[in-house]
Amino acid sequence: MRRLFASCFRGPVSKRHIQPDSKRSEVTMASQGTVNTNIIHNHDFSGGLHSWHPNCCDGYVASGESGYLGGVTPNSGGGYAVISNRTECWQGLEQDISRKVSPSLTYTVSAIVRVLGALQGPATVQATLKLEYLNAAPNYISVGRTLATKERWENLEGKFSLESMPNRVVFYLEGPSPGVDLLIDSVTITCSSVKECKEANTRCLTDGDQNIIQNSNFDDGLNNWSGRGCKILRHDSMGDGKVLPLNGKFFASATERTQSWNGIQQEITGRVQRKLAYEVTATVRIFGGTVTSTDVRATLWVQTQNQREQYIGIANSQATDKDWVQLQGKFLLNSVVSKVVIYLEGPPAGTDILLNSLVVKHAAKVPPSLPPVIDNVAFGVNIVENSNLNNALNGWSALGPCTLSIGTGSPHLLPPMARDSLGPHEPLSGRYILVTNRTQTWMGPSQTITDKLKLYVTYQVSAWVRVGRGTSGPQNVNVALGVDGQWVNGGQAEVGDDRWHELGGSFRIEKQPSKVLVYIQGPSSGVDLMVAGLQIFPVDRQARFKHLKRQTDKVRKRDVVLKFSGPNACNLLGTFVKVRQTQNSFPIGSCVMRTNIDNEDFVDFFVKNFNWAVFGNELKWPWIEPQQGNFNYKDADELLDFCKKNSIEVRGHCIFWEVEYTIQSWVRALIKNDLMTAIQNRLTGLLTKYKGKFRHYDVNNEMLHGSFYQDRLGKDIRANMFKTASQLDPSATLFVNDYHIEDGCDTRSSPEKYIEHILDLQEQGGPVGGIGLQGHIDSPVGTIVCSALDMLGILGLPIWFTELDLSSVNECVRADDLEVMLREAFAHPGVEGIMLWGFWELFMSRNNAHLVDAEGSINEAGKRYLALKQEWLTHTHGHIDNQGQFGFRGFQGSYTVEVVTLSKKFSQTFVVDKGDSPLVVSINL
Repeated sequence: MRRLFASCFRGPVSKRHIQPDSKRSEVTMASQGTVNTNIIHNHDFSGGLHSWHPNCCDGYVASGESGYLGGVTPNSGGGYAVISNRTECWQGLEQDISRKVSPSLTYTVSAIVRVLGALQGPATVQATLKLEYLNAAPNYISVGRTLATKERWENLEGKFSLESMPNRVVFYLEGPSPGVDLLIDSVTITCSSVKECKEANTRCLTDGDQNIIQNSNFDDGLNNWSGRGCKILRHDSMGDGKVLPLNGKFFASATERTQSWNGIQQEITGRVQRKLAYEVTATVRIFGGTVTSTDVRATLWVQTQNQREQYIGIANSQATDKDWVQLQGKFLLNSVVSKVVIYLEGPPAGTDILLNSLVVKHAAKVPPSLPPVIDNVAFGVNIVENSNLNNALNGWSALGPCTLSIGTGSPHLLPPMARDSLGPHEPLSGRYILVTNRTQTWMGPSQTITDKLKLYVTYQVSAWVRVGRGTSGPQNVNVALGVDGQWVNGGQAEVGDDRWHELGGSFRIEKQPSKVLVYIQGPSSGVDLMVAGLQIFPVDRQARFKHLKRQTDKVRKRDVVLKFSGPNACNLLGTFVKVRQTQNSFPIGSCVMRTNIDNEDFVDFFVKNFNWAVFGNELKWPWIEPQQGNFNYKDADELLDFCKKNSIEVRGHCIFWEVEYTIQSWVRALIKNDLMTAIQNRLTGLLTKYKGKFRHYDVNNEMLHGSFYQDRLGKDIRANMFKTASQLDPSATLFVNDYHIEDGCDTRSSPEKYIEHILDLQEQGGPVGGIGLQGHIDSPVGTIVCSALDMLGILGLPIWFTELDLSSVNECVRADDLEVMLREAFAHPGVEGIMLWGFWELFMSRNNAHLVDAEGSINEAGKRYLALKQEWLTHTHGHIDNQGQFGFRGFQGSYTVEVVTLSKKFSQTFVVDKGDSPLVVSINL
């Protein structure tokens, strides 16, 4: 979500009028003798908008040559910037000043501004700093503000100082209401000390001793640089002077490129250490060719000591031929390496890659997140005004030119998922909002809820929805939130018949918004929409946890009786007994990749805290057979050996993947008969080689979201894949595997559709043996997850969370989300295993989802996981009773019992397995 500029300011606003004919020296810092230290590039727009960027709006420079806007002449110089087509208050003009500022110095800002447009009275213009950090939310600092008018230029003044250096610092001007043009004559940012500022700028531009890249700004020609399959050149300008360096005097181009991987490179062998995280910042753009915008990627090529080659993606960014952009990312080397090269690649052949500077340095430690302060939350209280329509349509408005009216006959009961969260609740009114005359899918009832939301609180969404008769097919209905213009999914339902359907979902907002609008949308134009009893309420997770702990005790524990015998059994009354559980047998595993097991710190955490594994890529078809007939089983073999050595069970992910973009090009190019042959060869080769070694297989991944094989080979191919896999390895449990089953936010993969899909495979003879829920979920609500598990449980198949990850910049919020999912899964009788989709930073598919940072520090999410692991171990003690027994209720898994008598200390191990009746364990002393 984009942080929005607040339209109402608190506190006094300095106002200084500047006469139209004022001289430049009267409104800049020139009189203070520091004009030469201005860190703003192209400060008076004499170079057009070079180095400046309009932020989601339009911009140009008005001059005597091009014509002044509305008769407004510049305050000084020959032109001024005009920022127009602004639809939000925060939209304005920005410049990246990251390499021109330094911590602990004070900078003075002076900008000459004006406004133009349909406004009454003055408008506030603000200077703002945006501070960006890796793996953290950006911070915004107000530098200064002024009241600007149409009649005259005003001076905006302010100061700022940075306590520490963020990854990126952006200065920008913002503030007037949408539709009002912002005019900027000049901008000056100066140091309080000319000498200190020059020294700081020199440090910023050369990066000191921290940057491991040599000749990073090309001041020493092209020394230390080379072309990767292409030619490189150094420039001080290109394109008849239109392309200039953003910083320094020079930039380099990778030219005469004939492949997308061609680019500019530098070998950094010996300058990077394994198990240290490095952050990379490159300033890039493109030139020539047939594209004006394309991806540019920073990649690391690594050769290990055993000659294994690795390609590590570091960062990518959309680069254009108009402006320089920054490309940022991080990397870590797990292995001992013999050679390391960093290079830029990506654009199509014929397009030059331009590089102004490259910085690679040891990544700064990100400080731990603080728990968000959340006060006075009214859990379970609906924040939607007039939800029951007791006061006509008060509080509601139509989004778009549709018509709202009130109907009667909707359900009086709360939808089941809301009922599970709220408990006993007064009946709904039976009234609903009828939306007619809809000419766009987004039209429907809406309500502003900005002031009713609290940051970092998880909200559950619930409603009854229905569509009018005469529709051509099922309709998607969505509760959406417009958060400062950004769409947030509050839940979806597919509605296809003449009845009311439950819609459930959830959301959370983690940045202060200016405006939040909730609205119900989705059906095709012309289709009437009915909405009843919309509920949006904060979820009491702690109350849910209490219920889950009781449920866990029923589902995951068993009564155990230790029955003691021996020569002196009659004398054992009152003897002290201590029972400790050494391992819970419930499967909890993680994704692991071949490179990870070269990192001793990763291995230590993994083998101590997980008992199952799944390979991230190494079993997938494109990895094993990237070109037809060219096989690579080595990585999977080494991972299997590692798991066997550490007594870790393994899931096989995945034999096939139904989504087209994941399939290697040679497979996509095959005609029907050849494709059938390739599929059979894949099945035979993989399952024969690894027969009995993988406990599970995900046979054809994400069949609810893709149809590559089915489209080409017919519906039967899916069931045939299961049949053939079962014949080749009867010991493996064969799973379906898909995403968004459990969160209510995707109508393609609702629990009902998943059940239908599984039954269809089984009816065709496909031996589906397990249900995989990937679990890539945001702001989870326990009752929604549990509802999906309950529905899937009717099939009687084991349910596994196969790829669980939770993402939040704040690690405390991430920990809370993780706890929700782990507790829900562990407490549900249908769930038989949980796999995390990684836990180590930089080796996960989602950012801000890790439990351990790149260098091995356990964050709050990791600590929460370990605490739950400890909670799910049973430790108890007591005394032998008069029947020679000691009883307790404990989690399933491995135990040690110690008995201390007057003559000796005795210990024995035993296992508590799953069962409904008490387990009697004989202990012979």
